[in-house]
Amino acid sequence: MEYNNPTEIVKDLNFGDIAKNQIVAGVDKLASAVKSTLGASGKCVIYEDARGKPVITKDGVTVAESVVLYDPVENIGATLIKEASKNTVKEAGDGTTTAIVLAQSLLNNINNDKAVKENNCSIREVKEGVKTGLVKVNKYLDKSSIEVKGDLLKHVSSISCNNDTELGKIISEAYEKVGTNGVVLMEESNTEETYMDIVDGVQIDCGLTSPHFVTDKEKQRCELDNPLVLIVSSEIPNVRRIQNILEHIIKNKRSLLIMAPVAQQLKTALLMNKVKGNINVNIVDLPGFGNTKQDTIEDLAIITGAKVINEELGDDLELIKPDCLGEVVKSVTDDKNTVLTVNMSKNVVEERINSVRKLIQEEKNGFLKEKLQQRLAILSGSVGIVFVGANSAVELKEKKDRVDDAIYATKAALQEGIVSGGGIALLNAANTLKPDNIGEKILFEAIKSPFKTILANAGIENYKIPTKIGHGYNVITGKVVDMVETGIIDPVLVTKTALKNAISVVNTIVSADCVISNMRLIDESDK
Repeated sequence: MEYNNPTEIVKDLNFGDIAKNQIVAGVDKLASAVKSTLGASGKCVIYEDARGKPVITKDGVTVAESVVLYDPVENIGATLIKEASKNTVKEAGDGTTTAIVLAQSLLNNINNDKAVKENNCSIREVKEGVKTGLVKVNKYLDKSSIEVKGDLLKHVSSISCNNDTELGKIISEAYEKVGTNGVVLMEESNTEETYMDIVDGVQIDCGLTSPHFVTDKEKQRCELDNPLVLIVSSEIPNVRRIQNILEHIIKNKRSLLIMAPVAQQLKTALLMNKVKGNINVNIVDLPGFGNTKQDTIEDLAIITGAKVINEELGDDLELIKPDCLGEVVKSVTDDKNTVLTVNMSKNVVEERINSVRKLIQEEKNGFLKEKLQQRLAILSGSVGIVFVGANSAVELKEKKDRVDDAIYATKAALQEGIVSGGGIALLNAANTLKPDNIGEKILFEAIKSPFKTILANAGIENYKIPTKIGHGYNVITGKVVDMVETGIIDPVLVTKTALKNAISVVNTIVSADCVISNMRLIDESDK
Protein backbone atom coordinates (compact mmCIF):
# COMPACT_ATOMS: atom_id res chain seq x y z
CA MET A 1 0.00 0.00 0.00
CA GLU A 2 1.44 3.36 -1.03
CA TYR A 3 0.81 6.80 0.40
CA ASN A 4 1.14 10.02 -1.53
CA ASN A 5 2.26 11.84 1.60
CA PRO A 6 5.23 10.06 3.25
CA THR A 7 4.84 12.11 6.46
CA GLU A 8 1.29 10.88 7.01
CA ILE A 9 0.94 8.70 10.13
CA VAL A 10 -1.42 5.73 10.06
CA LYS A 11 -3.98 5.85 12.85
CA ASP A 12 -5.61 3.12 14.91
CA LEU A 13 -9.20 3.63 16.13
CA ASN A 14 -10.81 2.18 19.26
CA PHE A 15 -14.43 2.72 20.29
CA GLY A 16 -16.78 2.46 23.30
CA ASP A 17 -15.96 0.15 26.18
CA ILE A 18 -12.88 -1.27 24.43
CA ALA A 19 -11.31 2.20 24.27
CA LYS A 20 -12.32 3.11 27.85
CA ASN A 21 -11.05 -0.18 29.27
CA GLN A 22 -7.65 0.33 27.62
CA ILE A 23 -7.44 3.88 28.96
CA VAL A 24 -8.38 2.63 32.45
CA ALA A 25 -5.69 -0.07 32.13
CA GLY A 26 -3.11 2.64 31.39
CA VAL A 27 -4.29 4.69 34.36
CA ASP A 28 -4.05 1.63 36.62
CA LYS A 29 -0.48 0.86 35.49
CA LEU A 30 0.69 4.41 36.11
CA ALA A 31 -1.13 4.65 39.45
CA SER A 32 0.38 1.35 40.61
CA ALA A 33 3.86 2.71 39.95
CA VAL A 34 3.19 6.01 41.70
CA LYS A 35 0.93 5.24 44.67
CA SER A 36 3.50 3.06 46.44
CA THR A 37 5.29 6.34 47.32
CA LEU A 38 2.30 7.77 49.24
CA GLY A 39 2.50 8.30 52.99
CA ALA A 40 5.15 8.14 55.68
CA SER A 41 5.74 4.45 54.96
CA GLY A 42 5.76 4.97 51.20
CA LYS A 43 8.46 3.20 49.21
CA CYS A 44 11.04 4.58 46.80
CA VAL A 45 10.88 3.89 43.08
CA ILE A 46 13.94 3.09 40.96
CA TYR A 47 13.62 3.89 37.28
CA GLU A 48 15.96 4.00 34.30
CA ASP A 49 16.43 7.36 32.61
CA ALA A 50 16.90 7.93 28.87
CA ARG A 51 20.64 7.26 29.14
CA GLY A 52 20.15 4.01 31.05
CA LYS A 53 21.20 5.52 34.38
CA PRO A 54 19.21 4.36 37.46
CA VAL A 55 17.39 7.11 39.37
CA ILE A 56 15.95 6.69 42.87
CA THR A 57 13.04 8.92 43.90
CA LYS A 58 10.00 9.15 46.12
CA ASP A 59 8.54 12.10 44.23
CA GLY A 60 5.23 11.16 42.62
CA VAL A 61 5.44 13.48 39.61
CA THR A 62 9.00 12.31 38.83
CA VAL A 63 7.87 8.67 38.84
CA ALA A 64 4.86 9.54 36.67
CA GLU A 65 7.04 11.40 34.14
CA SER A 66 9.29 8.35 33.78
CA VAL A 67 6.41 6.09 32.66
CA VAL A 68 5.79 5.60 28.94
CA LEU A 69 3.59 2.61 28.05
CA TYR A 70 4.00 0.52 24.91
CA ASP A 71 0.29 0.26 24.13
CA PRO A 72 -0.71 3.60 22.56
CA VAL A 73 -4.21 3.77 24.07
CA GLU A 74 -2.97 2.79 27.51
CA ASN A 75 -0.29 5.44 27.16
CA ILE A 76 -2.96 8.06 26.39
CA GLY A 77 -4.66 7.17 29.69
CA ALA A 78 -1.36 7.41 31.56
CA THR A 79 -0.54 10.75 29.88
CA LEU A 80 -3.90 12.27 30.85
CA ILE A 81 -3.33 11.35 34.51
CA LYS A 82 0.20 12.78 34.30
CA GLU A 83 -1.34 16.11 33.29
CA ALA A 84 -3.52 16.06 36.41
CA SER A 85 -0.47 15.48 38.61
CA LYS A 86 1.61 18.14 36.82
CA ASN A 87 -1.17 20.71 37.15
CA THR A 88 -1.43 19.89 40.85
CA VAL A 89 2.27 20.43 41.54
CA LYS A 90 2.17 23.58 39.39
CA GLU A 91 -0.71 25.09 41.41
CA ALA A 92 0.02 23.81 44.91
CA GLY A 93 3.58 22.45 44.84
CA ASP A 94 2.62 19.02 46.18
CA GLY A 95 -0.17 16.44 46.06
CA THR A 96 0.84 14.76 42.81
CA THR A 97 0.52 11.23 44.13
CA THR A 98 -2.76 12.06 45.87
CA ALA A 99 -4.18 13.41 42.60
CA ILE A 100 -3.24 10.18 40.77
CA VAL A 101 -4.69 7.95 43.52
CA LEU A 102 -7.94 9.95 43.55
CA ALA A 103 -8.20 9.90 39.74
CA GLN A 104 -7.70 6.12 39.61
CA SER A 105 -10.27 5.45 42.34
CA LEU A 106 -12.84 7.82 40.86
CA LEU A 107 -12.41 6.44 37.34
CA ASN A 108 -12.72 2.82 38.50
CA ASN A 109 -15.77 3.66 40.65
CA ILE A 110 -17.55 5.28 37.69
CA ASN A 111 -16.49 2.51 35.31
CA ASN A 112 -17.69 -0.25 37.64
CA ASP A 113 -20.80 1.35 39.15
CA LYS A 114 -23.92 -0.72 38.43
CA ALA A 115 -26.24 2.29 38.30
CA VAL A 116 -24.18 3.79 35.48
CA LYS A 117 -23.71 0.48 33.61
CA GLU A 118 -27.39 -0.36 33.76
CA ASN A 119 -28.24 3.04 32.30
CA ASN A 120 -30.19 4.13 35.34
CA CYS A 121 -28.48 7.47 34.84
CA SER A 122 -26.35 9.08 32.15
CA ILE A 123 -22.66 9.95 32.28
CA ARG A 124 -23.66 13.63 32.13
CA GLU A 125 -25.71 13.22 35.32
CA VAL A 126 -22.79 11.46 37.03
CA LYS A 127 -20.41 14.26 36.04
CA GLU A 128 -22.78 16.93 37.32
CA GLY A 129 -23.19 14.99 40.57
CA VAL A 130 -19.41 14.75 40.99
CA LYS A 131 -19.13 18.53 40.49
CA THR A 132 -21.76 19.29 43.16
CA GLY A 133 -20.01 16.80 45.44
CA LEU A 134 -16.73 18.65 44.94
CA VAL A 135 -18.34 21.89 46.13
CA LYS A 136 -19.54 20.13 49.30
CA VAL A 137 -16.12 18.60 49.99
CA ASN A 138 -14.34 21.95 49.50
CA LYS A 139 -16.74 23.66 51.91
CA TYR A 140 -16.07 20.92 54.47
CA LEU A 141 -12.29 21.32 54.07
CA ASP A 142 -12.51 25.12 54.42
CA LYS A 143 -14.58 24.74 57.58
CA SER A 144 -12.07 22.21 59.00
CA SER A 145 -9.04 24.36 58.14
CA ILE A 146 -6.58 25.31 60.91
CA GLU A 147 -4.31 28.36 60.67
CA VAL A 148 -0.61 27.51 60.46
CA LYS A 149 1.66 29.00 63.10
CA GLY A 150 4.34 27.95 65.59
CA ASP A 151 5.26 24.25 65.61
CA LEU A 152 2.63 23.45 62.98
CA LEU A 153 4.83 25.15 60.39
CA LYS A 154 7.68 22.72 61.17
CA HIS A 155 5.30 19.76 60.93
CA VAL A 156 4.06 20.88 57.51
CA SER A 157 7.61 21.28 56.17
CA SER A 158 8.77 17.97 57.64
CA ILE A 159 5.85 15.99 56.22
CA SER A 160 6.34 17.52 52.77
CA CYS A 161 10.00 16.40 52.95
CA ASN A 162 8.82 12.82 53.51
CA ASN A 163 9.12 13.20 57.31
CA ASP A 164 12.68 14.54 57.24
CA THR A 165 12.65 16.69 60.39
CA GLU A 166 16.05 18.25 59.69
CA LEU A 167 15.05 19.52 56.25
CA GLY A 168 11.62 20.53 57.57
CA LYS A 169 13.24 22.66 60.29
CA ILE A 170 15.44 24.49 57.75
CA ILE A 171 12.48 25.27 55.45
CA SER A 172 10.19 26.40 58.30
CA GLU A 173 12.94 28.69 59.64
CA ALA A 174 13.26 30.23 56.18
CA TYR A 175 9.53 31.02 56.05
CA GLU A 176 9.55 32.34 59.62
CA LYS A 177 12.34 34.79 58.74
CA VAL A 178 11.03 36.04 55.38
CA GLY A 179 7.49 36.52 56.71
CA THR A 180 4.26 36.57 54.72
CA ASN A 181 5.69 38.95 52.11
CA GLY A 182 8.81 36.90 51.50
CA VAL A 183 9.76 34.13 49.09
CA VAL A 184 11.72 30.90 49.60
CA LEU A 185 13.83 29.42 46.79
CA MET A 186 16.11 26.40 46.44
CA GLU A 187 19.67 26.20 45.07
CA GLU A 188 22.44 23.63 45.03
CA SER A 189 25.01 23.91 47.81
CA ASN A 190 28.74 24.01 47.08
CA THR A 191 29.26 21.62 50.00
CA GLU A 192 27.60 18.46 51.29
CA GLU A 193 25.73 20.51 53.91
CA THR A 194 22.14 21.73 53.58
CA TYR A 195 21.55 25.19 55.03
CA MET A 196 19.50 28.35 54.66
CA ASP A 197 20.35 32.00 54.03
CA ILE A 198 18.23 35.18 53.90
CA VAL A 199 18.88 37.83 51.25
CA ASP A 200 17.10 40.97 50.08
CA GLY A 201 14.63 40.32 47.32
CA VAL A 202 11.17 40.86 45.89
CA GLN A 203 8.48 38.95 44.02
CA ILE A 204 6.37 40.58 41.31
CA ASP A 205 3.27 39.17 39.60
CA CYS A 206 4.77 39.05 36.11
CA GLY A 207 5.72 35.72 34.57
CA LEU A 208 7.28 34.44 31.33
CA THR A 209 6.32 36.30 28.18
CA SER A 210 7.47 33.34 26.06
CA PRO A 211 8.29 29.70 26.89
CA HIS A 212 11.40 30.04 24.67
CA PHE A 213 13.09 32.12 27.38
CA VAL A 214 13.15 29.07 29.69
CA THR A 215 16.61 28.03 30.91
CA ASP A 216 15.52 25.27 33.33
CA LYS A 217 13.32 22.95 31.25
CA GLU A 218 12.49 20.65 34.19
CA LYS A 219 10.99 23.45 36.29
CA GLN A 220 9.94 25.55 33.29
CA ARG A 221 11.52 28.78 34.43
CA CYS A 222 14.14 31.29 33.31
CA GLU A 223 17.09 31.88 35.66
CA LEU A 224 19.61 34.68 35.12
CA ASP A 225 22.70 35.04 37.31
CA ASN A 226 23.81 38.61 38.08
CA PRO A 227 21.83 40.20 35.19
CA LEU A 228 21.71 43.88 34.33
CA VAL A 229 18.20 45.35 34.41
CA LEU A 230 16.60 47.64 31.84
CA ILE A 231 13.31 49.27 32.91
CA VAL A 232 11.31 51.07 30.20
CA SER A 233 7.75 52.24 30.87
CA SER A 234 6.96 52.92 27.18
CA GLU A 235 6.96 50.23 24.48
CA ILE A 236 10.27 49.23 22.90
CA PRO A 237 9.43 48.85 19.18
CA ASN A 238 12.56 47.21 17.73
CA VAL A 239 16.17 46.12 18.29
CA ARG A 240 17.63 49.33 16.86
CA ARG A 241 16.27 51.41 19.75
CA ILE A 242 18.26 49.45 22.35
CA GLN A 243 21.19 48.46 20.12
CA ASN A 244 23.81 50.27 22.21
CA ILE A 245 22.59 48.48 25.37
CA LEU A 246 22.69 45.09 23.67
CA GLU A 247 26.21 45.76 22.38
CA HIS A 248 27.29 46.62 25.93
CA ILE A 249 25.75 43.37 27.24
CA ILE A 250 27.43 41.20 24.59
CA LYS A 251 30.80 42.96 24.95
CA ASN A 252 30.87 42.47 28.73
CA LYS A 253 29.38 38.94 28.57
CA ARG A 254 26.50 39.84 30.89
CA SER A 255 22.88 38.66 30.97
CA LEU A 256 20.01 41.14 30.60
CA LEU A 257 16.56 41.35 32.19
CA ILE A 258 14.23 43.65 30.27
CA MET A 259 11.24 44.91 32.25
CA ALA A 260 9.10 46.67 29.69
CA PRO A 261 6.28 46.30 27.16
CA VAL A 262 8.00 45.14 23.94
CA ALA A 263 6.87 44.78 20.34
CA GLN A 264 6.70 41.29 18.84
CA GLN A 265 9.48 42.20 16.38
CA LEU A 266 11.92 42.86 19.24
CA LYS A 267 10.85 39.76 21.16
CA THR A 268 11.39 37.55 18.10
CA ALA A 269 14.81 39.06 17.41
CA LEU A 270 15.99 38.55 21.00
CA LEU A 271 14.68 34.98 21.07
CA MET A 272 16.58 34.13 17.87
CA ASN A 273 19.79 35.55 19.31
CA LYS A 274 19.21 33.72 22.60
CA VAL A 275 18.76 30.38 20.79
CA LYS A 276 21.98 31.02 18.82
CA GLY A 277 23.81 31.73 22.07
CA ASN A 278 24.61 35.36 21.20
CA ILE A 279 22.91 36.81 24.28
CA ASN A 280 21.34 35.60 27.53
CA VAL A 281 18.16 37.62 27.99
CA ASN A 282 14.67 37.54 29.50
CA ILE A 283 11.68 39.83 29.04
CA VAL A 284 8.96 40.40 31.65
CA ASP A 285 6.06 42.82 31.72
CA LEU A 286 5.88 45.66 34.20
CA PRO A 287 3.68 45.06 37.25
CA GLY A 288 0.66 47.11 38.26
CA PHE A 289 -1.96 49.02 36.33
CA GLY A 290 -3.84 52.31 36.42
CA ASN A 291 -2.73 55.19 38.61
CA THR A 292 -0.48 53.06 40.81
CA LYS A 293 1.54 51.51 37.97
CA GLN A 294 4.09 54.31 37.66
CA ASP A 295 4.71 54.31 41.43
CA THR A 296 5.28 50.53 41.37
CA ILE A 297 7.76 50.94 38.49
CA GLU A 298 9.63 53.59 40.48
CA ASP A 299 9.75 51.18 43.44
CA LEU A 300 11.38 48.54 41.23
CA ALA A 301 13.87 51.12 39.94
CA ILE A 302 14.92 51.93 43.51
CA ILE A 303 15.29 48.24 44.38
CA THR A 304 17.35 47.36 41.27
CA GLY A 305 19.26 50.63 41.00
CA ALA A 306 17.94 51.25 37.47
CA LYS A 307 16.69 54.48 35.91
CA VAL A 308 13.15 54.34 34.47
CA ILE A 309 13.19 55.22 30.76
CA ASN A 310 9.98 56.84 29.53
CA GLU A 311 9.92 58.23 26.00
CA GLU A 312 6.56 59.86 26.67
CA LEU A 313 8.36 62.13 29.13
CA GLY A 314 11.17 63.00 26.71
CA ASP A 315 13.69 60.16 27.21
CA ASP A 316 15.34 58.78 24.07
CA LEU A 317 16.00 55.03 24.10
CA GLU A 318 18.75 55.30 21.48
CA LEU A 319 20.70 57.74 23.64
CA ILE A 320 20.54 55.89 26.97
CA LYS A 321 23.86 54.83 28.46
CA PRO A 322 24.82 51.66 30.38
CA ASP A 323 24.77 53.59 33.66
CA CYS A 324 20.95 53.72 33.32
CA LEU A 325 20.86 49.96 33.88
CA GLY A 326 20.23 48.40 37.26
CA GLU A 327 21.62 45.13 38.58
CA VAL A 328 20.34 42.18 40.63
CA VAL A 329 22.06 39.14 42.08
CA LYS A 330 19.64 36.73 40.44
CA SER A 331 16.28 36.69 38.68
CA VAL A 332 13.97 33.65 38.53
CA THR A 333 10.87 33.79 36.32
CA ASP A 334 8.18 31.10 36.06
CA ASP A 335 4.80 31.23 34.33
CA LYS A 336 3.27 33.44 37.06
CA ASN A 337 5.94 35.38 38.97
CA THR A 338 9.41 36.86 38.84
CA VAL A 339 11.64 36.76 41.93
CA LEU A 340 14.55 39.21 42.12
CA THR A 341 17.39 38.66 44.58
CA VAL A 342 19.02 42.05 45.13
CA ASN A 343 21.58 44.05 47.10
CA MET A 344 19.47 47.00 48.13
CA SER A 345 20.64 50.32 49.52
CA LYS A 346 19.01 50.16 52.94
CA ASN A 347 18.73 53.93 53.44
CA VAL A 348 17.05 54.62 50.10
CA VAL A 349 14.62 51.69 50.41
CA GLU A 350 13.79 52.51 54.05
CA GLU A 351 12.97 56.08 53.05
CA ARG A 352 10.63 54.80 50.33
CA ILE A 353 9.00 52.31 52.75
CA ASN A 354 8.29 55.06 55.28
CA SER A 355 6.67 57.26 52.63
CA VAL A 356 4.41 54.36 51.47
CA ARG A 357 3.43 53.58 55.08
CA LYS A 358 2.46 57.23 55.55
CA LEU A 359 0.29 57.08 52.41
CA ILE A 360 -1.43 53.90 53.71
CA GLN A 361 -2.36 55.65 56.96
CA GLU A 362 -3.78 58.65 55.08
CA GLU A 363 -5.62 56.72 52.33
CA LYS A 364 -9.39 56.24 52.87
CA ASN A 365 -10.22 54.35 49.64
CA GLY A 366 -10.10 50.58 50.33
CA PHE A 367 -8.95 49.64 46.81
CA LEU A 368 -6.13 52.19 46.71
CA LYS A 369 -5.10 51.21 50.24
CA GLU A 370 -4.76 47.59 49.09
CA LYS A 371 -2.55 48.66 46.17
CA LEU A 372 -0.34 50.65 48.54
CA GLN A 373 0.01 47.58 50.77
CA GLN A 374 1.10 45.58 47.72
CA ARG A 375 3.78 48.20 47.03
CA LEU A 376 4.90 47.94 50.65
CA ALA A 377 5.15 44.16 50.32
CA ILE A 378 7.41 44.54 47.28
CA LEU A 379 9.69 47.04 49.01
CA SER A 380 9.96 45.21 52.34
CA GLY A 381 10.15 41.64 51.05
CA SER A 382 13.06 39.27 51.41
CA VAL A 383 14.11 35.95 49.89
CA GLY A 384 15.06 32.81 51.80
CA ILE A 385 17.39 30.47 49.90
CA VAL A 386 17.67 26.82 50.92
CA PHE A 387 21.04 25.51 49.74
CA VAL A 388 20.76 21.72 49.24
CA GLY A 389 23.86 19.55 49.59
CA ALA A 390 24.41 15.79 49.31
CA ASN A 391 27.13 13.14 49.05
CA SER A 392 26.27 12.02 45.51
CA ALA A 393 24.46 13.23 42.41
CA VAL A 394 21.71 10.62 42.87
CA GLU A 395 21.13 11.66 46.49
CA LEU A 396 21.21 15.34 45.52
CA LYS A 397 18.51 14.86 42.86
CA GLU A 398 16.23 13.00 45.29
CA LYS A 399 16.84 15.57 48.04
CA LYS A 400 16.17 18.53 45.74
CA ASP A 401 12.84 16.98 44.67
CA ARG A 402 11.77 16.69 48.32
CA VAL A 403 12.88 20.21 49.24
CA ASP A 404 11.19 21.72 46.20
CA ASP A 405 7.90 20.00 47.11
CA ALA A 406 8.20 21.07 50.74
CA ILE A 407 8.79 24.74 49.87
CA TYR A 408 5.62 24.89 47.78
CA ALA A 409 3.56 22.83 50.24
CA THR A 410 4.59 25.05 53.15
CA LYS A 411 3.61 28.13 51.17
CA ALA A 412 0.25 26.50 50.38
CA ALA A 413 -0.31 25.74 54.08
CA LEU A 414 0.38 29.36 55.01
CA GLN A 415 -2.17 30.51 52.39
CA GLU A 416 -5.23 28.40 53.31
CA GLY A 417 -4.28 26.53 56.48
CA ILE A 418 -4.03 22.80 57.17
CA VAL A 419 -6.29 19.81 57.84
CA SER A 420 -5.73 16.34 59.30
CA GLY A 421 -3.26 14.38 57.17
CA GLY A 422 -2.99 10.73 56.25
CA GLY A 423 -6.12 10.95 54.09
CA ILE A 424 -8.24 11.56 57.22
CA ALA A 425 -9.67 14.95 56.14
CA LEU A 426 -11.13 13.44 52.96
CA LEU A 427 -12.24 10.32 54.87
CA ASN A 428 -14.08 12.49 57.43
CA ALA A 429 -15.68 14.44 54.56
CA ALA A 430 -16.84 11.19 52.93
CA ASN A 431 -18.32 9.87 56.20
CA THR A 432 -19.90 13.20 57.22
CA LEU A 433 -21.46 14.40 53.96
CA LYS A 434 -24.66 12.83 52.65
CA PRO A 435 -24.90 12.22 48.89
CA ASP A 436 -27.93 13.57 47.03
CA ASN A 437 -27.27 11.72 43.76
CA ILE A 438 -25.22 8.89 42.24
CA GLY A 439 -22.35 11.24 41.24
CA GLU A 440 -21.89 12.46 44.80
CA LYS A 441 -22.10 8.89 46.09
CA ILE A 442 -19.31 7.81 43.71
CA LEU A 443 -17.15 10.80 44.67
CA PHE A 444 -17.56 10.32 48.43
CA GLU A 445 -16.52 6.70 48.05
CA ALA A 446 -13.52 7.59 45.86
CA ILE A 447 -12.07 10.16 48.27
CA LYS A 448 -11.48 7.40 50.85
CA SER A 449 -8.73 5.98 48.60
CA PRO A 450 -5.74 8.06 49.90
CA PHE A 451 -6.47 6.83 53.46
CA LYS A 452 -6.68 3.20 52.28
CA THR A 453 -3.54 3.50 50.13
CA ILE A 454 -1.46 4.97 52.98
CA LEU A 455 -2.44 2.10 55.29
CA ALA A 456 -1.76 -0.46 52.55
CA ASN A 457 1.74 0.98 52.01
CA ALA A 458 2.36 0.68 55.75
CA GLY A 459 1.23 -2.97 55.77
CA ILE A 460 -1.69 -2.25 58.13
CA GLU A 461 -4.53 -4.72 57.48
CA ASN A 462 -7.85 -5.49 59.16
CA TYR A 463 -8.10 -1.92 60.44
CA LYS A 464 -11.16 -0.16 61.79
CA ILE A 465 -12.11 3.19 60.31
CA PRO A 466 -11.69 5.85 63.06
CA THR A 467 -15.05 7.27 64.09
CA LYS A 468 -13.79 10.40 65.86
CA ILE A 469 -13.30 13.44 63.62
CA GLY A 470 -9.63 14.29 63.07
CA HIS A 471 -8.39 10.95 64.41
CA GLY A 472 -6.50 8.46 62.25
CA TYR A 473 -3.66 5.98 62.11
CA ASN A 474 -0.08 6.93 62.79
CA VAL A 475 1.45 4.45 60.35
CA ILE A 476 4.81 4.59 62.13
CA THR A 477 3.33 3.33 65.43
CA GLY A 478 0.15 1.72 64.09
CA LYS A 479 -1.92 3.56 66.74
CA VAL A 480 -5.00 5.75 66.38
CA VAL A 481 -4.07 9.37 67.26
CA ASP A 482 -5.27 12.95 66.90
CA MET A 483 -3.62 13.73 63.57
CA VAL A 484 -3.10 17.48 64.04
CA GLU A 485 -1.72 17.11 67.57
CA THR A 486 0.68 14.43 66.35
CA GLY A 487 1.80 16.67 63.49
CA ILE A 488 0.29 14.57 60.70
CA ILE A 489 -1.30 17.24 58.54
CA ASP A 490 -1.93 18.29 54.91
CA PRO A 491 -2.24 21.80 53.43
CA VAL A 492 -5.86 22.57 52.49
CA LEU A 493 -4.80 24.04 49.13
CA VAL A 494 -2.90 20.87 48.21
CA THR A 495 -5.85 18.60 49.07
CA LYS A 496 -8.37 20.77 47.20
CA THR A 497 -6.13 21.13 44.14
CA ALA A 498 -5.40 17.40 43.91
CA LEU A 499 -9.12 16.58 44.09
CA LYS A 500 -10.08 19.27 41.56
CA ASN A 501 -7.52 18.10 38.98
CA ALA A 502 -8.39 14.43 39.50
CA ILE A 503 -12.08 15.14 38.85
CA SER A 504 -11.26 17.27 35.81
CA VAL A 505 -9.24 14.56 34.05
CA VAL A 506 -11.70 11.78 34.95
CA ASN A 507 -14.62 13.80 33.58
CA THR A 508 -12.68 14.09 30.32
CA ILE A 509 -11.95 10.36 30.12
CA VAL A 510 -15.51 9.17 30.87
CA SER A 511 -16.85 11.52 28.17
CA ALA A 512 -14.75 9.87 25.46
CA ASP A 513 -16.24 7.27 23.14
CA CYS A 514 -13.47 7.03 20.57
CA VAL A 515 -9.68 6.99 20.91
CA ILE A 516 -7.51 7.65 17.85
CA SER A 517 -3.87 6.67 18.33
CA ASN A 518 -0.78 6.46 16.16
CA MET A 519 -0.18 3.00 14.72
CA ARG A 520 2.94 1.38 16.19
CA LEU A 521 5.32 -0.42 13.84
CA ILE A 522 6.52 -3.80 15.20
CA ASP A 523 10.21 -4.54 14.87
CA GLU A 524 10.51 -8.20 13.79
CA SER A 525 13.87 -8.46 15.57
CA ASP A 526 12.09 -7.96 18.91
CA LYS A 527 10.12 -11.19 18.48
